[in-house]
Amino acid sequence: VQLVESGGGSVQAGGTLRLSCAASGQSYSRYDDWCMAWFRQASGKEREWVGSLDSDGRINYADSVKGRFTISKDNRKNILYLQMNSLTPGDTAMYFCAATIRTCGRPMWLAWYNYWGQGTQVTVS
Repeated sequence: VQLVESGGGSVQAGGTLRLSCAASGQSYSRYDDWCMAWFRQASGKEREWVGSLDSDGRINYADSVKGRFTISKDNRKNILYLQMNSLTPGDTAMYFCAATIRTCGRPMWLAWYNYWGQGTQVTVS
């Protein structure tokens, strides 16, 4: 499975961006359980969980983005999205998508995920 993120860029505070994560190689609809997530890593900091979506449609968000970010998925295209509104400089980071073929049992654990994208940079000034 390959995950490829896109949609990053530079925006002013208060702006919006929508990130995409295209999955190729396998369709997650083939599996009963799967979990996909967004993480981010600011310069000099550890990678942190942003939010996740599981095969039952459950979505959870980190407190820092709740109410501003929205995760969705186009099952037909096999693309995971992260809509980011009301961006602040604190959201500046490299954003990664991750996936695993099991439930979101430990969604915040990096090791829970088998597949990672290469990341897309988001800069908010």
